[in-house]
Amino acid sequence: MSLFKSGNPALAEKRFRDTVLDDVVTYENAMTVRGTLQKFGFLMIMVLGTALYSWKEFASGGNTMPLILVGAFGGLIIAIILTFKKEWSPFLAPAYALLEGLFIGAISAYYNYVFAAKAPFIIMNAVGLTLACAVAMYLLYSFKIIQATQKFKAIVMTATAGIGIFYLLTWVLSFFGVSLPFLHEGSLMGIGFSLFIVAIAALNLILDFDMIEQGAALGAPKYMEWYGAFGLLVTIVWLYLEILRLLSKLSSRD
Repeated sequence: MSLFKSGNPALAEKRFRDTVLDDVVTYENAMTVRGTLQKFGFLMIMVLGTALYSWKEFASGGNTMPLILVGAFGGLIIAIILTFKKEWSPFLAPAYALLEGLFIGAISAYYNYVFAAKAPFIIMNAVGLTLACAVAMYLLYSFKIIQATQKFKAIVMTATAGIGIFYLLTWVLSFFGVSLPFLHEGSLMGIGFSLFIVAIAALNLILDFDMIEQGAALGAPKYMEWYGAFGLLVTIVWLYLEILRLLSKLSSRD
């Protein structure tokens, strides 16, 4: 039976198994769950640091579009590289965190500005809900209330892949002037769609926790802690952005 199936492309079964097979791992240089979570915390500090910088740039009237573009596309390029060069994760995972911080900070500042009147605490609420979801998923996983069974993994993976394809298609259609209103408007359909995306993003955390735990159990090399932390950060960022989008839709209905 396959141990590793994750909807997060950064945490794929073959990636972990290859490291176990290709590297000679001792107890001292083996991946641990604690080490992965510590590195995730470090990456989050880096995200917050650059997010604060881009937030201040927006607040001072600066042009944050370059920060958004560099953060988004730079982060995407690094994520693609890490998919194939996981041994570079001790260096590239921090770079990814810094770039994502630039993107998130500018986007958050924009939402804060747009919804200052209707939802003055939209960013604080989004951060709080993201943290609450992450803690809830961790507890549900730890107490085995939700187990990462093969069927569960297959459903979440399929839904995640479908969402990715859908977002890609809508991005391509936007170049031809075709837009789907429910993606951005606060209609019941739009809110229902965002709730579904948030749920799938949250469930991906279950897969990530299971992947990290199983990687540690198999004795993956130490650098895979950075890779696991990077993968967890990818999901957290996605969850935050989707919650922020959902809150913006709810606020637009007032």
